[in-house]
Amino acid sequence: MKTMKPHLPTLSIALIAIALSGCDRKAAAPSDPQNAPVTRSVPPTAVDPLALVLALHEGDNEGDKEIRCFQEQVRGGQNREAALERLGWAFVTKAHESFDPGYYKLAEACANILESGSPGCPEGLLLRGHVLQNLHRFKEAELLARQLVAKRGLSFDYGLLGDTLMEQGRVKPAVEAYQQMVDLRPDLQAYARIAHVRWLTGDRDGAIEMMQAAVSASSPRDADAAAWVNSRLASLQLQSGDPELAQQTCAAALALRPDYPPALLLRGKMSLASEEAPNAITDLQRAAQLNPLPEYQWVLAEALRAAGREAEAATQEAFITQRGAAADPRTLSLYLATRGEDADLAVRLAEQELQERQDVFTHDTLAWALAAAGRIDEARPHLERALAEGTQDARLFFHAAVIEARAGQIEEAEHWFTCAAAMEDLLLPSERALLLKLPDGFASVGAAHETLPPSTANSLSASAIGAEGN
Repeated sequence: MKTMKPHLPTLSIALIAIALSGCDRKAAAPSDPQNAPVTRSVPPTAVDPLALVLALHEGDNEGDKEIRCFQEQVRGGQNREAALERLGWAFVTKAHESFDPGYYKLAEACANILESGSPGCPEGLLLRGHVLQNLHRFKEAELLARQLVAKRGLSFDYGLLGDTLMEQGRVKPAVEAYQQMVDLRPDLQAYARIAHVRWLTGDRDGAIEMMQAAVSASSPRDADAAAWVNSRLASLQLQSGDPELAQQTCAAALALRPDYPPALLLRGKMSLASEEAPNAITDLQRAAQLNPLPEYQWVLAEALRAAGREAEAATQEAFITQRGAAADPRTLSLYLATRGEDADLAVRLAEQELQERQDVFTHDTLAWALAAAGRIDEARPHLERALAEGTQDARLFFHAAVIEARAGQIEEAEHWFTCAAAMEDLLLPSERALLLKLPDGFASVGAAHETLPPSTANSLSASAIGAEGN
């Protein structure tokens, strides 16, 4: 079931929206309640949206000052609609910077006010569309994006449309939307989007080239966007086998935004792969404190366990299982399936996620959960969808190797095992351990070793790839 990358139309330039840059999340519970940042909560009861968005806002950074400035402009009544629009986007920016989804609801309230005064106004539609996108309501966001494209067709309208389509696994129409965006306005967001498309479709070198262009187009004046594109570039450089350059680019991201959670997470992963657990723990604890999502807590738990701090690792794992369904059901599903815990729940979470989000990673998650539940025949079609775009990702390859081995497809299992082994440093320690315990039955130990990179082949035991069952 080797999957070839389909031919895609060429993009001259292209982003994953800043709306997706590190803010792809639902509400998360803090990993350390005593030290976690205060979450901006929005009352569930019906309130006056204007009173809500004009409520006293505290904080001392430039984003906080900007919010208060726009609030004053709204109160003053001059250019009220323009001030409301800017206030809404200031809340979106604050959500990006703080990793606090409560600010999206404040942005949505701004959109409500704009649309109440001028139903269907593009400014309100775009703002609401980005809120829905970040809250994983992709189908609803797509409807708004299509209205925007029909009404005015600005570059950001096409960008939102492409983002919603990409999350739903509709890559070719997403590329068409991005092409329209590119033609209208090539900029940092366009460069970053094409980088993501190229990476997703297997062109890692092309992705690096475009993300470098995004970094060049960034500015310290927008430190959040600049830190994000540097973090993404560092991740791509690591995947390409250049950890030293990845470290340098990661440091550049942290120079732009000290304590930037995605950069701390990446640096922690690199330290963990280099068996420097103490350094990894320092970065990962801070990252998980600032952005308490299952993805961060999972890596921190692995680092703590690698350092022999079992009790602390268990505490982090308890956060994942207790709160992960609300914060990030897809990652919780992956975690449960990898750990061999509650496979039925892992399947249910992945199936629910697939109803809204049909991208390669959600299909991979469902395939992995189904395999953990012993439903291999049902897992393989989702695995095929996960591999369909040619994405070069260690976790995808690892899952493919295990699922195909359990399905008795030895040649396929060998192929994906080789791909995963070449990128094994990108896997978590528990995933690497599982990779080396693949069901045996490969054609021969010698043949498997011949296809592996020498450093990897030398580190594998015969039992890891031999002919004995799991």
